[in-house]
Amino acid sequence: MADHVLEVEDLRVHYVTRFGAKIQAVDGVSFKLKQGEILGIAGESGCGKTTLVAGCMGLYIPPLYLTSGNVRIQGQSILGKTPEQNRKEVLGQKIAMIPQGALNSLNPTRKIKDMATDMILSHDEGADKKGIYDRLRERFSRIGLDATTVLNSYPVELPAGIKQRCVIGISTLLNPKVVVADEPTSALDVSTQKSVIRLLFELMEQEIISSMLFITHELPLLRHVSSSIAVMYAGQFVEYGTTEQVIFDGRQPYSRALMGSMLSAEPGQKSKKPIAIEGAPPKLDRIIPGCRFAERCPIVQPDCGTTPQEIRLVGERQVRCKYADTDLIQKVGGEI
Repeated sequence: MADHVLEVEDLRVHYVTRFGAKIQAVDGVSFKLKQGEILGIAGESGCGKTTLVAGCMGLYIPPLYLTSGNVRIQGQSILGKTPEQNRKEVLGQKIAMIPQGALNSLNPTRKIKDMATDMILSHDEGADKKGIYDRLRERFSRIGLDATTVLNSYPVELPAGIKQRCVIGISTLLNPKVVVADEPTSALDVSTQKSVIRLLFELMEQEIISSMLFITHELPLLRHVSSSIAVMYAGQFVEYGTTEQVIFDGRQPYSRALMGSMLSAEPGQKSKKPIAIEGAPPKLDRIIPGCRFAERCPIVQPDCGTTPQEIRLVGERQVRCKYADTDLIQKVGGEI
């Protein structure tokens, strides 16, 4: 068995606009995910998080295209398959998604049991209907639901927290090796958010899922979820390290600015007033010669906008900033 459940190698993914322009939405992203590991991926809206997820799942549906790179699950590449092969051989079994806006992903005209049954039949057309229902009752009971009632309900009859659990239950029916949770707690109240995160932990403890990518724009939330964090900006990873390193000692200006722009209940952060990140991300339909954060960076230097910024090791984490190991970085966002 491969040392890593998921390996993403120099992945580059682009969109083609109706006018033929090429938008390099993901540009040279690499990371590895071990058995039992939760990697948090954080960044503001539009930074490429969801596009990266689509690339990791092999969901190249025009106008989205693979530029280059590779994605391996348990040592086997999942790229180069037809959409039908990808649906049957990869999605749901090797990698599954809890989608963004999960509460709207359930068909309001169908009962929960019918949607869950379709999930199983799409991978095992000869499955016995009674056997499927018994399996659904066991799984839904296992995730803390009144299985008989929930399975025979329409989504509109269920509260938000129960619907979210149904989505998670359906997404993980086939015990996928990797689960991608794309902002699974958005639009939920705080107590429901906690129950959803607790459920995801329980699924990992029960080995229903092996590893997880947790996508969010709320960097402080990841302290309670992930063991490591990758901060994404303009299609690239700009910092990749342990959760404690990134949240409390970010070495990339954007990481520190992102943390400083959010309300947080973390020690030392409660009394701090959020500071907005001025400006807007760069357009990705052109080659950017230097740092992509340069135009917004509070410690920008004359060579930042013209010198290529490669991701490099700074101590025990990867950072895309040539000034990450200098005193300049301490001027961003104050003491974190």
